[in-house]
Amino acid sequence: MPQSFSTKKHGAEQPDISGPTPKSQRTKMIKPEESEKKSLKKQLKDAEISVPVVYGSVAYWLGKKASEFQSHKWTVYVRGATNEDLAVVIKRAVFQLHASFNNPTRVVESPPFELSESGWGEFEIAITLHFHSDVCDKPLHLFHHLKLYPEDETGPMSTKKPVVVESYDEIVFTEPSEGFFARVQNHPAVIVPRLPPGFSLPPVTIEDADKKKRGDTKDSPLSQWYTNFSEADELLKLAAARQQVQAHIARLRRQLSVIDGQQHQQLKTSPDL
Repeated sequence: MPQSFSTKKHGAEQPDISGPTPKSQRTKMIKPEESEKKSLKKQLKDAEISVPVVYGSVAYWLGKKASEFQSHKWTVYVRGATNEDLAVVIKRAVFQLHASFNNPTRVVESPPFELSESGWGEFEIAITLHFHSDVCDKPLHLFHHLKLYPEDETGPMSTKKPVVVESYDEIVFTEPSEGFFARVQNHPAVIVPRLPPGFSLPPVTIEDADKKKRGDTKDSPLSQWYTNFSEADELLKLAAARQQVQAHIARLRRQLSVIDGQQHQQLKTSPDL
């Protein structure tokens, strides 16, 4: 059982993370007492397991079907950064909606960890992630602001293009148990460190590939609107931006060359004083 986890956040919206040091944006779990350590499984010292996740919402305007209190349909979710199944780490997700909703505390026990509703107002949704017993015994609290209307509120609203708000977060589990490490070491949703040569882990039951795939979000009807947070995508964006800058520099150089040539020609043709 890990003794702590922390989070690394990126994106426009930064979640509030529970813990004693919110300014440092890291949440440290309280280590168990000496009497409790004896019952814990063997841990990997100085090791970390990272789980990249994305949480956010997709909201559609209902158009002609909209009413005073039902103007939008929306889905709030927690997904793998590459749309892989998070059930290998997350046991359940709890979404706390506005008090005006019937049964505002919604519990999702299996992936995909998402919730769909309809309404007319924007509000903050508290998302609580509970982990499997060999991962962490303390839940993680995230907060997401449900947004229904686009930034440019003066423009026309569309029933086909939704309002999408997402945040990227890396949940870092420090000193994981050997059992947890062995269970997730080949899972695509989890980033694990290299073990020292010759180090052996306990055997684990091989998970059915079809069962694992059922929990991912790659085939979700909302996936076309998901933000790509992969490093490869960021590198492509940087490369494209660099090409644009280089093309702009080349264009400015050509313009300067033309101006220099014109000035030189004027000096040649101007009469001597």
